[in-house]
Amino acid sequence: MFSALTITSEVKVADFNNRVFIVTGGAQGIGRSIVEYLYSKNGIIIVADIDCEAGNELTEDLNSPERIIFLETDVGSEPSVCNCIEYTVNRFNHIDGIVNNAGISKPGNIPIEDLDLTTWDKMIRTNLTGSFLMAKHASPHMSSGTASIVNIASTRAVQSEANTEAYSASKGGLVAITHAMAVSFSHRIRVNVILPGWIDVSASKKRSSRQAVNLSRADHLQHPAGRVGVPDDISSLTGFLLSDAAGFITGQSFVVDGGMTKKMMYVE
Repeated sequence: MFSALTITSEVKVADFNNRVFIVTGGAQGIGRSIVEYLYSKNGIIIVADIDCEAGNELTEDLNSPERIIFLETDVGSEPSVCNCIEYTVNRFNHIDGIVNNAGISKPGNIPIEDLDLTTWDKMIRTNLTGSFLMAKHASPHMSSGTASIVNIASTRAVQSEANTEAYSASKGGLVAITHAMAVSFSHRIRVNVILPGWIDVSASKKRSSRQAVNLSRADHLQHPAGRVGVPDDISSLTGFLLSDAAGFITGQSFVVDGGMTKKMMYVE
């Protein structure tokens, strides 16, 4: 007979004990939730964001200048990324983790025949090139064997609406660059990617942009999990993947969408 096993549903993530993280796009939305999670686990977080209003609001709300530092950063600009990395290393000597969360989704759906190259380039530069630049310049300063990079993509990497070529390509590229970097950084840095589905970020936006979203019962019930996602659904997984508890996980993609990409949809 097999002995009984006690199974707990809680994955315990130890305190980060002043480990140093950079979270791009960390001033609001999913990024802010990730920053707050890492802060709750005693991490030190550099919030690299282009939105000064949101960044200053976050640092004022958390009121911990030694552990939450906002740096105005354009992830699509190599000099700006280098400045962020240089500041972090000069102050803390090393980097333990990177969360590449910065991204844009607007302008919205544009027919491909009307999609101009400037708009395409901006989407790719922000959503994909920014993650490349962060990894390129941070990796020499990351703690070998314990460091981790988490990229935040989207379920648009695996399914699409019409006229979303630029956004879908940028997020699909994040999935591909993740497994490439995981192999390139073997034995040094773990790299994984999260693909969020429908996440309601209305409550975690900066105050000047914050407005309630009226989600219907149908909105929730189209998810097999029974509800639309919230930022904490992403931040808790991000924290786990950054932690030593995920030490055997690298090069992997994690879809967090309440099951929507697995549900058959029919038009009645």
